[in-house]
Amino acid sequence: MIKFPAAAAVLSGIFLVFLATTVAGALLAALSTRVIRSVCGLALCCLGLAGLYYFLHSPFLALMELLIYVGAVCVTIVFAIMLAEPDESRTAAPRAATAGWSAAALFASGGVFWGLARLAGQVAWAPPPARLNDGSVPAVGRALLTTHSLTFELISVVLLVAILGALVIARPGRSQL
Repeated sequence: MIKFPAAAAVLSGIFLVFLATTVAGALLAALSTRVIRSVCGLALCCLGLAGLYYFLHSPFLALMELLIYVGAVCVTIVFAIMLAEPDESRTAAPRAATAGWSAAALFASGGVFWGLARLAGQVAWAPPPARLNDGSVPAVGRALLTTHSLTFELISVVLLVAILGALVIARPGRSQL
């Protein structure tokens, strides 16, 4: 069998693009001071995650990531922001007060990342097990309703909380109409 090193480089490049999209979206969501930019960062992060799922041969999960999180949660939050009344009396928190906590959080997260990366480099990883199913929609549905039913229910709770949060954000703007 002929090995194709160029194909491995292309696959590594695709993986890095999806990874960079996920990290950039997460940073935009976490570091932005405007809510709409944070939602756009969340959507970008979910788009990168969908790409990673697709790269890992799970197209159903990739599609559900796009439909549920980008298509439902992010769009619902954007609608809630559009319906909410703008806050005219903004008082900005002083940046100097939060700078110390930001530096400590950055240092702590860098330490956790370094420790996990070092641990991942030292572990002898076992090869993945043989596929339990073919990844088809009936097989995924059967697994969701039997083996992973608790996870399936937790996803529905997360969606319910996102919808209720969007309604809470939008409610004050609707009462003044």
